[in-house]
Amino acid sequence: MIRNSLLTAVSAAAITVAGAATFAQELPRNVRLVIGSTSTGGDTYQNSSIVADALAEHLGINVKVDAVGASEAFKALGRDSRGTTLMIFHDQSYLGNLYGREGYSDPFANYTVGPTVAINPGNAYLVSCDSPYQTMEDILGAAENGERVRVAIQPGGVSEIGFSAMKNAASVRSPGSEENLVAVNTGSQSDKNQAMWDDLADVINGSIQANEQFTQLPEDDEKCMRFVWITARSATLEQAPEAGMGDTTRDDLLQYAAPNVEVTLDGEQNFTFDKEFFFLFNPEMDPAIIEQVDTALSEIFAAGEIQERQKASFFIPNYLSIEDAQAHLMDKRDTYGEVIQQISGGS
Repeated sequence: MIRNSLLTAVSAAAITVAGAATFAQELPRNVRLVIGSTSTGGDTYQNSSIVADALAEHLGINVKVDAVGASEAFKALGRDSRGTTLMIFHDQSYLGNLYGREGYSDPFANYTVGPTVAINPGNAYLVSCDSPYQTMEDILGAAENGERVRVAIQPGGVSEIGFSAMKNAASVRSPGSEENLVAVNTGSQSDKNQAMWDDLADVINGSIQANEQFTQLPEDDEKCMRFVWITARSATLEQAPEAGMGDTTRDDLLQYAAPNVEVTLDGEQNFTFDKEFFFLFNPEMDPAIIEQVDTALSEIFAAGEIQERQKASFFIPNYLSIEDAQAHLMDKRDTYGEVIQQISGGS
């Protein structure tokens, strides 16, 4: 009797394990995770690697991050509905489409937008330490007074959305003054930095991670910079480590974010922008595979270890299920689409 009970228990356990193994194999053994960046040192690669490692360990599969850039990543994803290719990117996915950049179709119409995994709260705007513009109020005030203010950005996405918000705020405050905010279109962060140092730009788009080091230089150093605006929501920054980044504490960073810095959206509320990372899937992929990824991520984030890795790299953990992520990101898309439409033709 005892032996039969034991055999029954062992058989039941074997069925459970077999069922789990079957579920785990809905994703192929080897998965290519393409990202919308060609850099293996940037935030997209770093964040995606953290998520890929966690997924690989949780599901017992191999996940390799491949930095192929946005255009190639979308093409690779579009060719593969088997689940061997997944994608992680950020708000550039839809911003590129809103700005009309080549190679960016509407991700909500042409792909399946998946769960969010993290926020990089570092999107920022800076001036040189000897600039006459030391705050966003100075910059918007100068535009109202007819001064031409040059802003270095990389056009067509995350780098430009804050500039669009500046122009929109100028228009709300003093219609017509937005024409005095002029884009200086550049490329990488080093290009934007150099534009400032060469006196080709008065303000630059940058990031906490890339530019904080320059804010610590002596004020008489020609490379010294000062933050004037961090676009992230204060609620997002408040989740960052108290030590902040470099020699700039979290409390220091909060002084450059709303509501301490006002860049109005509509005269009543401030514009904010969190750079969020999320999955994208081939639209013809088996829904069971998508569900498996979403379920695995929910379990990974419930366990809590991935959050520590993300915060150590100055990412804010931000898991939203597919349903919640799609609603949230479409709402963001619609809000920023209105801003871009309002200032279209003016940049």
